[in-house]
Amino acid sequence: EKMNSAMSEEPDALSVVNQLRDLAADPLNRRAIVQDQGCLPGLILFLDHPSPPVVHSALLALRYLAECRANREKMKSELGMMLSLQNVIQKTTTPGETKLLASEVYDILQSSNMSDMDSVNEMNYRRRKAQFFLGSTNKRAKTVVLHIDGLDDSSRRNLCEEALLKIKGVISFTFQMAVQRCVVRIRSDLKAEALATAIASTKVMKAQQVVKSESGEEMLVPFQDTPVEVEQNTDLPEYLPEDESPTKEQDKAVSRVGSHPEGAGSWLSTAANFLSRSFYW
Repeated sequence: EKMNSAMSEEPDALSVVNQLRDLAADPLNRRAIVQDQGCLPGLILFLDHPSPPVVHSALLALRYLAECRANREKMKSELGMMLSLQNVIQKTTTPGETKLLASEVYDILQSSNMSDMDSVNEMNYRRRKAQFFLGSTNKRAKTVVLHIDGLDDSSRRNLCEEALLKIKGVISFTFQMAVQRCVVRIRSDLKAEALATAIASTKVMKAQQVVKSESGEEMLVPFQDTPVEVEQNTDLPEYLPEDESPTKEQDKAVSRVGSHPEGAGSWLSTAANFLSRSFYW
């Protein structure tokens, strides 16, 4: 009895790391999270967690944080960071997609102080190596850009995230709230219509595809209204290496909507408290 009440007050590891991941998804929070005393060490400890979803979620948070160039040096020099990433990559029990995600974060940090050209070559070399070791797990991936009517605050973004995570074959996604867009990486054998079906299932949002015409202009193309059978994802979201994120340029313009840096601050201190209680007794 007593145990249960204690459990309900204590957030569990997965919910803490998921909160950090969601905060890190907002470009406006990325500097603050890395400057915070407790969060980076906590994420590094999560990389050693026995539960695969916790490790994957921590890696997604680190992947978001590393998108901000100003964070990379500090992340790379944080005690245990590079070592823990290597451990995840080398552990035989790590799922293939998680290995790829860990090696992607490792590459971004490893090449943080090289010139751009050197770092591109280094990353391509490492990526080829990772693909060689992982063999067939790395099917080609493609990027789909969605314009989502109704994507106008963070609760809608969460709905959208939940719908996308349920689809087997979705690798990763990045939101550009300011322009109501979502950039989704999917396995090449997944039909983009499946994404539209999932988003329509929220009942409050509708997706169109953003495509470039031959002249380079962007056009919105509606999806067919016939729902597509969506295969539910029972495992972790898959994640493959991707080229430099298409959102890099828009980082500055992205999502002032639904982001409350002061709210994030108080959440960070809660997370840091939890982390210090969990790991440092």
